[in-house]
Amino acid sequence: MEEDLKGALKKCAVGFGTSEVVEEFSVEDGELRLVKKKVTRRDVPPDIKAVKLLMEGDAGALSDEEIEEEMKNLEKMLKEENFD
Repeated sequence: MEEDLKGALKKCAVGFGTSEVVEEFSVEDGELRLVKKKVTRRDVPPDIKAVKLLMEGDAGALSDEEIEEEMKNLEKMLKEENFD
């Protein structure tokens, strides 16, 4: 269970994408049929508090602003690695 919580915390710290599916059904000729399906994709941004919880040592004493700046730097580095 602790590993599950740590994994969820890491997911929140870096941000993630999620999808919501809404389906509408109708009864036709005695059968249930799918009439409408809507899939909405949503990106959840990184959470500063989750980052702070994961940090160890002196880094845990950083302010929210300092952590946010560090997150921006890390995101920039990751983007540069993925596109080069």
